[in-house]
Amino acid sequence: MQVTVDGFLGGRLRLAQPKTGYRAGIDPVLLAAACPAQSGQEVLELGCGVGVASLCLGRRVPGLGLNGVEILGEYAQIARENSVRNSIQFDVRQGDVSARPTPFFDRSFHHVIMNPPYFSADASSISPEAGRASGRSEQVALSHWVDMAAKRLRPKGYLTVIQRVERLADLLVALEGCLGSIVVQPLASRAGRPAHLILLRARKSGRAAFQLLSAQNLHSGVEHVQGQPDYAPEVSAILREGASFSWRN
Repeated sequence: MQVTVDGFLGGRLRLAQPKTGYRAGIDPVLLAAACPAQSGQEVLELGCGVGVASLCLGRRVPGLGLNGVEILGEYAQIARENSVRNSIQFDVRQGDVSARPTPFFDRSFHHVIMNPPYFSADASSISPEAGRASGRSEQVALSHWVDMAAKRLRPKGYLTVIQRVERLADLLVALEGCLGSIVVQPLASRAGRPAHLILLRARKSGRAAFQLLSAQNLHSGVEHVQGQPDYAPEVSAILREGASFSWRN
């Protein structure tokens, strides 16, 4: 598999990813920034791909126990190599989130993070390239992802998810009776435009009321000006400096 080695977090990470197929954008970086992990805690990423989210998290918060599950063997191997390249410990195992037993079935974690495929399965739209198909089109029901996350979390542990806004209803159904204290952060491209993504945080045994926060705009201004970077300052700090995400109240 041909790869490119790209900079993330303003060059703080150098990560290989396939030259063709699924390539990471800003979504896994935002996911990592939104996870409230603290040094010494254990984190599991479901569907870790080449490790972008987990390794961004590991760069921001030293001393984490990072673990990942990835269904594609080639991507899992690249994730291991990225771990070595950046001197961040990351235990990656090949596996299917719906299999029995699942990888790490005998362990529990303070945090589970995941960026499940955004689109439900549709044979007419699934890419012939395995990595792109796995990363973009749902081949395992979203409910299986949530079920595995809940089973792997310790009591009071947190699940953090990034997903398209259209899948929020599916996520909430899957979380019912499973995890609580749900907080939803809509993400819009610009002011005045509808949210297209959501960050969601939920807690095992959580009892707090559901919260729907005000939208975070990813870009400044109402229109993009060609050739000018225009990420909102707080988003730029996440992408360039590895800052944490501030959930808006």
